[in-house]
Amino acid sequence: MTAYLNALGIICSLGRGPDEVAHRLMAGDCSGMQRASGWVPARSVSVAGVQGALAAIPAELSGHNSRNNQLLLEAALQIREPIEQAIRTWGRDRIAIVLGTSTSGIDEASNGITHYLQHQQFPADYDYQQQELGAPANFLADWLNLSGPAYVISTACTSSARALMSAQRLLDMNLCDVVLCGGVDSLCKLTLNGFSALEAVSDERCNPFSVNRSGINIGEAAVLFLMSRQPAAGHSIALLGAGASSDAHHISAPEPTGRGAAQAMHKALRRASLQASQIGYLNLHGTATRHNDAMESHAVTQVFPQGVSCSSTKPMTGHTLGAAGALEAAFCWLSLTHGNLLPPHVWDGQGDPALAPLNWVTPGQTLASTQQRCLMSNSFAFGGNNVSLIIGDAP
Repeated sequence: MTAYLNALGIICSLGRGPDEVAHRLMAGDCSGMQRASGWVPARSVSVAGVQGALAAIPAELSGHNSRNNQLLLEAALQIREPIEQAIRTWGRDRIAIVLGTSTSGIDEASNGITHYLQHQQFPADYDYQQQELGAPANFLADWLNLSGPAYVISTACTSSARALMSAQRLLDMNLCDVVLCGGVDSLCKLTLNGFSALEAVSDERCNPFSVNRSGINIGEAAVLFLMSRQPAAGHSIALLGAGASSDAHHISAPEPTGRGAAQAMHKALRRASLQASQIGYLNLHGTATRHNDAMESHAVTQVFPQGVSCSSTKPMTGHTLGAAGALEAAFCWLSLTHGNLLPPHVWDGQGDPALAPLNWVTPGQTLASTQQRCLMSNSFAFGGNNVSLIIGDAP
């Protein structure tokens, strides 16, 4: 069953809303990546945060008050009218919510624990449910007064890619008529210090697939699609296929040959009934760590022996972890809704001779006129968890 992606709410370091994000994305704008101190002790690192004030959580939902939920609320407000139209059409019990996250409100929990250790009591605004992994879905369901299925998937950096897969499955099983799906993750000290302990964080802006690459940058984002069985007026962009694998190679290191990553891409192609040659663009996971980029270059050349236009967008947004899969699927959606422009690959241009060469998107490049409007996005996570999504015009 076709799963149409009919509306998009998006907020990240590139801006707020599809038009602003698309404009800066296609221009290769990295100004949202800024050096900051205070996240990791005795060190300043580059982070891709959302600047400016965020929408306030309504007072009656104060137990849900967290930066993570504020980011999600910003994305939801952008598509409030299509959401309300779906409620009027299908009813509140036929609309589901499936989100991915890895942080939820853990930063508020950390601050609460720090306060407890200092004062032997939690702050007045602390609420345990802020930090639960299910909190984003619970908040959105309460805010919209929805009673359909509502849950969160947390599989590290594939979380929100899996949320889109799960949303399509709910439609296929007729458990709902519309799904609000995507992902959200906020910057927090726990995450940054964890990746720093793994020696995976770069002080400078990340440099994917360069011989000089030295690690990731962390970012934050919220992405919310309205998925349904019916296309929107004006376009018929859909999740055409999705593939997942779990190679379970190592708790944090990728399987070096790219076997599991390639399997996910092949599955997505089969489910979309497409050949590799029909993919016009590939958004790479492209974290700029030594091991991930080496693995992914192997996997891409296995699946696309004739080559494919590709880029990593993480120098512009940072790695948004649980939100990354939906964010980068959204970038494919934006390419299709903004003149077939492709996100450029931003790096120092110094290729790693140890890696298989890839076809990098340059600024201003569009989908070739001979290409079908079918784009792929890769997401890979700890534990060998791999997901590939294909976004394109429904046949």
